[in-house]
Amino acid sequence: MSGPLDGVVVLDMSRVLAGPWAGQLLADLGARVIKIEHPERGDDTRGWGPPWLEGEADASRLAAYYLCANRGKQSLAVDIATPDGQALVRALAEGADVVLENFKVGGLAKYGLDAARLRARNPRLTVCSITGFGQDGPYAHRAGYDFMIQAMGGLMSLTGEPDGLPMKTGVAITDVMTGLYATIGVLAALHERRRTGEGRHIDVALLDVQLATLANQALNALVTGQDPERHGNAHPNIVPYQAFACADGHLVLTVGNDAQFARLADLLGRPEWAGDPAFATNAARVGNREVLVPMIAEAFLAQGRDAWLAELEARGIPAGPINTLTEVFADPQVRHRGLCRELPDGGRRIPQVANPLRFDGDSVTSEVPPPGLGQDSDALLAEMGLTAADIARLRRQGIVR
Repeated sequence: MSGPLDGVVVLDMSRVLAGPWAGQLLADLGARVIKIEHPERGDDTRGWGPPWLEGEADASRLAAYYLCANRGKQSLAVDIATPDGQALVRALAEGADVVLENFKVGGLAKYGLDAARLRARNPRLTVCSITGFGQDGPYAHRAGYDFMIQAMGGLMSLTGEPDGLPMKTGVAITDVMTGLYATIGVLAALHERRRTGEGRHIDVALLDVQLATLANQALNALVTGQDPERHGNAHPNIVPYQAFACADGHLVLTVGNDAQFARLADLLGRPEWAGDPAFATNAARVGNREVLVPMIAEAFLAQGRDAWLAELEARGIPAGPINTLTEVFADPQVRHRGLCRELPDGGRRIPQVANPLRFDGDSVTSEVPPPGLGQDSDALLAEMGLTAADIARLRRQGIVR
């Protein structure tokens, strides 16, 4: 697929989510992404089901989890623990622009595939290393997983009801954000190479990303010296900015300025709130949320969710329903934007969620479905100059699949 990164070659030696997410985004942008996998088990997420594609694990073990992060790639199944496998990867790296990897610190050195040695053979190569804690520091040797990092990095302390348990998010958001930061780093390194002729070794850590993405909450703590409290579905800095129950469901109200609050007060039959010093400004509303929020909550119980949403929209007051995922996929805006895709793969179709980027109105989502394990091994090896007999030998020895 052509795109802004047409001609860029990426070796994706990562597994699970953060690295593959970066690889998929680069593939969507037009890069050729070659996924390096173990010939027997492949990416761990191939087996992270159910659910499976078409209801069961097929020969490639295509779990829904795997399908979310591997669109647009080719799969080369090779055992890098063998000298022949290492030689194949080194040869590929010599002609590549980027290597993505998420081995433990030092994990690739024993195979001779670490960033220093790969870049010594190809100075133009950028290696992006994704780990839990980074390439140095007292925790550098530890494995890192999203859930654990959400806990250690403070996100869970901010999530959940005030009197309930700290909660993780419903998606591995630290992994996803790390994939995005890794992609940004790769793009910056590719741009810089145009000037210097040399690549970079990028160090991206889940813990670092978790802290960097705490945004206002991180600064709330740094400015005050105190730990932010959990507010459930409310906002620590804006009021009213939370979920409210209606007569037949729930909605989320996101009042972002004083003018919107004045319109809300009028809608709820309490126009005097807009002129009340206790509620007229956001700072005042935050300070008096214990008084104001229960009054708003009582007002919303007077009619159904959809009726309220219609009236809020008519007055330019931001609000929305709390949708399930099936409701989201059926939403007319989502359908209009083409966010739900199905990629043809032989006689079946693989569902995908489109890349949200659009260039000149066109989506950059790759139309190549996630590959089966070793699906492209023969073609890639032949492209490297191996004969059919060479490939057959490597296959017999279990070095490739």
